[in-house]
Amino acid sequence: MKPQPLERQIQRLKQQLTALGPMHPGSLSQQYNVCGKPDCRCKDPRHPQKHGPYYQLSFSWRGKSTTRFVRPEQLRAMRQKVARYQRFRELVNAWVDLEVAREQAERTQEKPTGGN
Repeated sequence: MKPQPLERQIQRLKQQLTALGPMHPGSLSQQYNVCGKPDCRCKDPRHPQKHGPYYQLSFSWRGKSTTRFVRPEQLRAMRQKVARYQRFRELVNAWVDLEVAREQAERTQEKPTGGN
């Protein structure tokens, strides 16, 4: 492929990146807990009912793993931020792929034709 079409694709990716909006790395999970109260519903021998759901955001950033609780009213916004971050990573990987392809295309164009 020639460098010019690759450059246009790179420009489209850059535009998509700048339009993403707020983002956050990680994944969301749902947790249920058992408490320490002996007479609680979660300790019922026949029909235990755990407490929850509680939502957790888990992520690693700059070498540090972190888990945070997310309030139910913040869950929708956090899901959107996590999805945007995933899209961000996809776009960055596509950009790098295109840059590698562009560099290869430029090398191919620079190669001298003929023998020695």
